[in-house]
Amino acid sequence: MIRVRFVATDGTVREVDGQPGDRLLDIAQADGQPLEGTCEGQMACSTCHVIIDADDFAKLKPAREEEEDMLDLALGATRNSRLACQIWLDAGWESLTVKMPRETRNMQGR
Repeated sequence: MIRVRFVATDGTVREVDGQPGDRLLDIAQADGQPLEGTCEGQMACSTCHVIIDADDFAKLKPAREEEEDMLDLALGATRNSRLACQIWLDAGWESLTVKMPRETRNMQGR
């Protein structure tokens, strides 16, 4: 079991449990987090942009060039920004802290 902490823009923290191999986008959406994921993980948008806590960022595999290109389009991107659709929980992790960005882009017009 891997504890995923979602930190909202107002500082509210929600904790949920995930399994190794679970995709962060799926966990976030199941928990009602405000991640649109318009392209369903195809790296054709940046609507699942999240900011990984600095202490956890080194746990992740490096972003591929395609992901970096999409992050260039994300509002409020930081050096610890990633796309939630490209993060799968790893059995070696105990936890992962994920911050929601202050700005988002709604691609579905809702």
